[in-house]
Amino acid sequence: MQPRNPTRPIFVGDQRTGIVQIGGGIGPEHPLGHGLSAPTTAAPVSVQTMTAGYTHDIDKCVAEIHKLTAAGADVVRVAVPERKDTEALPEILAQTTVPIVADVHFHFKRALEAVEAGVHKIRLNPGNINDRAQVEAVIDACKDKQIPIRVGVNEGSIIERKDKQARAKELGAVFSDQKHGYLLSIMIAKLEEYLDIFYERDFYDIAISAKSMDATVVIDAYTEIAKRFAHPLHLGVTHAGPKETGCIRSVVALGSLMANGIGDTIRISYANDPIYEVEDGLELLYSLGLRERKGAELIACPTCGRIQVDLFSLVQDVNDKLSAEIEVPMKVAVMGCVVNGPGEAEGADVAVFAGDRKGIIYVQGEKVATVGEDEILDRLLDECKAFQERVRSGDAKLGEKKVDIVPPDPKGELGSGWEKMAAQRMGHTPLTVEGR
Repeated sequence: MQPRNPTRPIFVGDQRTGIVQIGGGIGPEHPLGHGLSAPTTAAPVSVQTMTAGYTHDIDKCVAEIHKLTAAGADVVRVAVPERKDTEALPEILAQTTVPIVADVHFHFKRALEAVEAGVHKIRLNPGNINDRAQVEAVIDACKDKQIPIRVGVNEGSIIERKDKQARAKELGAVFSDQKHGYLLSIMIAKLEEYLDIFYERDFYDIAISAKSMDATVVIDAYTEIAKRFAHPLHLGVTHAGPKETGCIRSVVALGSLMANGIGDTIRISYANDPIYEVEDGLELLYSLGLRERKGAELIACPTCGRIQVDLFSLVQDVNDKLSAEIEVPMKVAVMGCVVNGPGEAEGADVAVFAGDRKGIIYVQGEKVATVGEDEILDRLLDECKAFQERVRSGDAKLGEKKVDIVPPDPKGELGSGWEKMAAQRMGHTPLTVEGR
């Protein structure tokens, strides 16, 4: 993992919602340090998402925002394509407890109305507003209210203007050895064009996005942008598709960038319920160590011929129970046999490994019970809840192994047996235990 790239921080929210810092790491001495009074440190990477319903449907919009907030969203964006949407914002803002971003594309008046309503941030694509004076009016309104703006140069919306062709050609030579060199040259040229407008208005509270539906374009674009602009970067793969494929595209791109210190806030985009965007975004940050985990981390083995319990159902049931009842970031392992089970039980705070319709349960490496398959779920949850209380009271510490686990006799307590497993898998004479 590389250290986070230093950027000029922006601040989203108010006293009622709490302030979410995005980016950080530079101080007043930096060329973009205008208005900063002291050096800043990088904030934890934040997770954003966007409501799927109509903003003007106030009750449904508020209910959706509450659901996304409960799932862990740090910032929620709402679309405001029509006047009736911005008219709904004051009531929505009064009922929600998370910073709200207004998504503006084609009409600058929607941005002005959203600012007047008290929204906490504007998402703007200057290329979709033809009149520069209108863009400047939005910048001035946000500057007056101290509201940051995200500037987007997404692949689908950038337009190469004639007066920028020379710069695009110049950049094209810089990127000539890259697969996506032409597209990168346009993105960089557009960003320079847009940022010049903001800088001329003495406005620096900016975040940048440069999304594409192609994960490799996203990696290349943000890598080059991070070299040139010290503004916080909003990462995402746009039009990523359904969750099944969008998850892979997003994790490939965002994980690669963040592992290299690039990115300050993320949105994983799915053609699905946005609550999955929040859950998967948080899990990505947890996996990279960029956010402190909330709730249990579940480890489970994949399928194989050694499993002798209904592992899939057990894992799903355990996951549901842990999500509902465990808040301490303990590590819980659910393993289906004696091969990987002992090692995982040593590394987990609470663990079970199973065989022959039974399960052995360990707490921080110490065996506490052997139960039948139908009792595994309840007993495992009881041990997790008891361990959680011991952590909260200070009687236990997370990740503190107490004993070394000696694997059970594979022919004994769990009764699965190396010979039996080998015979089932290979379909021939069983191996001896010594020959495994």
